[in-house]
Amino acid sequence: MSRAGDPLFPGRVALVTGASGGIGRRIAERLAAERAAVALGYGAHAAPAQELADSIARDGGRAIAVGADLRDAGDTERLADTVATALGPIDILVANAGLSTPGSYDEIDADRFDETLAVNLRAPFLLARRVLPGMRERGFGRILFTSSVAALTGGVIGPHYAASKAGLHALTHHLASRVAADGVTVNVLAPALVEDTGMLPGDPGELRKLVPVGRLGRPEEVADLALAMLANGYLTSKVVALDGGMHPR
Repeated sequence: MSRAGDPLFPGRVALVTGASGGIGRRIAERLAAERAAVALGYGAHAAPAQELADSIARDGGRAIAVGADLRDAGDTERLADTVATALGPIDILVANAGLSTPGSYDEIDADRFDETLAVNLRAPFLLARRVLPGMRERGFGRILFTSSVAALTGGVIGPHYAASKAGLHALTHHLASRVAADGVTVNVLAPALVEDTGMLPGDPGELRKLVPVGRLGRPEEVADLALAMLANGYLTSKVVALDGGMHPR
């Protein structure tokens, strides 16, 4: 057990997907501040991920930026292998990357549905499957999936998005029950209406009126909760919503 003021994850290796901006960037920064070596997974935006890796290195940390197309199963699995080769076995997986393309149920065809599930659900599963054996063998692991309140309510983005995020909840409960005794936790963080993510489903001014706290969430607030969940070895198989009080439960 670490003492108050000690870093939470010294010597641990973390992979954060979707780390080139918004929530993923803030989580990666927090993990690096807690002395984890961080792999910054990105899709199309290499420059922000590399800039963050360089910033972490300047501050004395270890970080690499690694690109992968999460729509491709083989490339997704290669991402985990590349990180393990470069930094060491992965102790912390934050599957945060997501695809959000709005559309009503009568507009979403098979290709758009499959693409969304590939990125939002299949890729997190493939990454978890890749890292879980080593986590169980070492007796420590943390897996955190970034979901959405849309998984609980249906949301407004579309059926493909809501279904992909709801699938993460079922995946979490399935995995958590099988690895808890090995020191591995699996949880879901489900935020809603967070600014600076590029995934707001409408005008920020109008959306703000829907939130009881009177404003949109901030990526750093999501990161605060993510770190608390990753640090807690007694918390597993849980879905934690962060939505400014919109959906009491």
